[in-house]
Amino acid sequence: MMFSEEPDQCQLAPVREDAFTSSELHEILSSLVQSGFPTHSTSGSETTQNGLPSNSTSGSETTRSVYSTEESKSRRMISNRESAKRSRWRKKKQLEDMTNQLNQLILDNIGLKNQLCLVTQNYQAVQRDSTRLLAEYIDLQQKLAGLQQVLVNMQLQ
Repeated sequence: MMFSEEPDQCQLAPVREDAFTSSELHEILSSLVQSGFPTHSTSGSETTQNGLPSNSTSGSETTRSVYSTEESKSRRMISNRESAKRSRWRKKKQLEDMTNQLNQLILDNIGLKNQLCLVTQNYQAVQRDSTRLLAEYIDLQQKLAGLQQVLVNMQLQ
């Protein structure tokens, strides 16, 4: 069985996420053959409504082998189309997931940069306070030493 290569004559069904099982594919192909879907035979003769050549002279063996070969091609074609659709869907989903992950990482990076900025500002404020307190400590130590000197001088007099 051959499908027309013209896109107007062949409508594709929507992609199912769970794909077709082998029994579903067999049912679809059987219903196409039973509904009189035209087939292509290798001898170029016309086909009847059941899909068999109308002037089959080589017997049922040849008809069955042609039917099986064409059915296999049709199954492979359907399977390949569905596989390609699933592959495209997976690729699209993977791209969306990676884009979402990238956006989340960008947001995380911005948050971490903001945190780093705040921590740096706090560190600089603490460092300024520490420097100021160290200077006050040194100043107070000098004043204390001066006062102790005055006290010692007062006691000596």
